[in-house]
Parts: sequence; C-alpha cells; structure tokens
Amino acid sequence: MNTSTTPQAPATETPAAPQAVAQPASQSARSLLKQLQQDYAPFRDCLPLSIGIDKQIVAAIPDINRKLMRAALGIHTSSQRYLRGMEKATVRYNLDGSTGAEVTDTHRKHAKEVLQERFKKEAERRKAEREAAVAEEAAKRRQEKLEALTAKFSRK
Repeated sequence: MNTSTTPQAPATETPAAPQAVAQPASQSARSLLKQLQQDYAPFRDCLPLSIGIDKQIVAAIPDINRKLMRAALGIHTSSQRYLRGMEKATVRYNLDGSTGAEVTDTHRKHAKEVLQERFKKEAERRKAEREAAVAEEAAKRRQEKLEALTAKFSRK
C-alpha cells in the first residue's frame, strides 16, 4: 500500500501547468512569461505584482530557471501595460490572485515617470524621423532642380 501511495502523492502535489513552466533548457524569458501569463491571473491581467513574487514563483515551481524567471519578470514589469496599471493601482496581487500589500505613492510615481520618459523618447524619435524625411525630400528636390538646370543649359 505504501508503494501505491508514494507515486500518487507527487502527481497530486505538482500541477501539470507549472511542470511545463519548469522546463527552462530550451525556453526563453518571453516563452516563460507567456506560460506564466497562461497559468496565473496576475500576470495575464497585468495586475501589480506583490513584492517578492519571485519567491512565490519559486515555491510554486521549484525547478524553475531563476535567471529566466528574473528576465521574464523584468520584461513583464517594464511593459507599458503593466506600468499603466501601476500608475492607478492601489493594491498588489500575489501569485494566486489574492490581494497583497498596498501600492505606495513612490511606486505609482515611478511608473508614471518611466512612462513619461518613454513617451518623451518616442516623441523625440518620431520628430527626428520627420526631420530626416523633410531633409531627404529637400535634398531630392534640390537634386532634381540641378538636373533640370543641367539639362536646360546643356541643350544650348
């Protein structure tokens, strides 16, 4: 009887979904994040994560590659959707979806500043692209005028 209960215990203790997450050998941080989003609502819904969520993940998935996990967390928490949620959030969420600690004003302010900086850089990049396009168009027009003048005066 003991031998029949021993194989059953690990099968019931370890859910199938986290086992799929725990195979990091051929996995990237993005694929791990995708798996976390499928398995856990706070990731899927981009809810503010509890401080120490990494420890909760390790407890849920003991053989997870920690470097990949940190990279996946970095991708997730720096995403625009997550930061927008953090701007307005009041509560953080644990891995199981239960509420955790409050989101501090400092963390909300940080999320807002990061988003503003990103928007500023994006606006600057677009402006530089527009200016480059205008300069390229002006150079093209100048070249066409020069060619027209050359053609005009070389005929005579």
